[in-house]
Amino acid sequence: MALKCGIVGLPNVGKSTLFNCLSNAKAQSANFPFCTIEPNIGVISVPDKRLDFLAKLVNPEKVIPATVEIVDIAGLVKGASKGEGLGNKFLANIRETNAIIHVLRCFENDNIVHVDGSVDPVRDRETIDLELQLKDLETLESFYDKNIRTASSGDKKAKKIIVLIKKCMEHLERGNSIRSMILNEEDLDVIHSLHLLTAKPVLYVCNVDASSIVEGNKYVNALCESVKDENSEVIIIATAIESEIAEFEDAKERKFFLDELGLEEPGVHYLIQATYKLLSLQTYFTAGKKEVRAWTVVKGSKAPQAAGVIHTDFEKGFIRAEVISYDDFIALGSEHACKDAGKLFIQGKDYVVSDGDIMHFRFNV
Repeated sequence: MALKCGIVGLPNVGKSTLFNCLSNAKAQSANFPFCTIEPNIGVISVPDKRLDFLAKLVNPEKVIPATVEIVDIAGLVKGASKGEGLGNKFLANIRETNAIIHVLRCFENDNIVHVDGSVDPVRDRETIDLELQLKDLETLESFYDKNIRTASSGDKKAKKIIVLIKKCMEHLERGNSIRSMILNEEDLDVIHSLHLLTAKPVLYVCNVDASSIVEGNKYVNALCESVKDENSEVIIIATAIESEIAEFEDAKERKFFLDELGLEEPGVHYLIQATYKLLSLQTYFTAGKKEVRAWTVVKGSKAPQAAGVIHTDFEKGFIRAEVISYDDFIALGSEHACKDAGKLFIQGKDYVVSDGDIMHFRFNV
């Protein structure tokens, strides 16, 4: 499945630097607002050690990781919901994403200008949230106007929609985002169809200095406290350090550098993994001599849905799935050995895919 995440934040908080670290695409980065005007787009590989272990055992012609599309969106300013700065373009870019990676400046540096004159990630978050909330109110008001006449005529479905819209508008007017609401599946379907900006899941990235990578700092603590009631994730990254890590081509040198910092992996690895968790995603694998490949599915997906990620014909003509758990494959060393040991299972349409499954699909179109 295609996954698209938008990197957002105020100007000069480290968005383009983070994008460069993630994608190795060299987006322009400078110490002034609106350096990024058109969104930079990069497709990045999802780090997964299991894929490497499978490849060593199978020795395929190709190894293909799962990917995420990252969009570096122009910096936001107050008044964006009314078209200030690059507001309309910024908000349209966010609407197209599955999730938001919100970068917040959590470090002091007199040489880097802050658009509001001081470092305060809680205020910065509220600035962007307010603009997104105002835009969502505008969207809901328009949808309300389209449905009120139908609801007044007695249409039960329209009446339910009007009740939901009012509930959402009241929530936004209290300064809250839609993602913090408790909604049933029917309501969520309506909300999803509206592509509301504040309904999107958010990963907050606290951009810190080198001394705060491991334990954070007062700015990180304040941000965590301010979002504790949201359906969101918070991680700590030092984009300046990540830039240095990205420059290492030698794995041993990179490992030594990470050890010196007290890190096991680059921060961008944790960022992608946190995004997966935020969107309730997991990975299954296909493994053969031509290729070993990672595929992304939503947790709870059944075998035909997983097959459909490869090709829609696989889902339409699904017959069965041959499934080996990752642990069994690694322990026994091959598909043949798993078959002999009775560790290859034939699963039908109701099988719920587990993270790490190695799958082969039988289908007929």
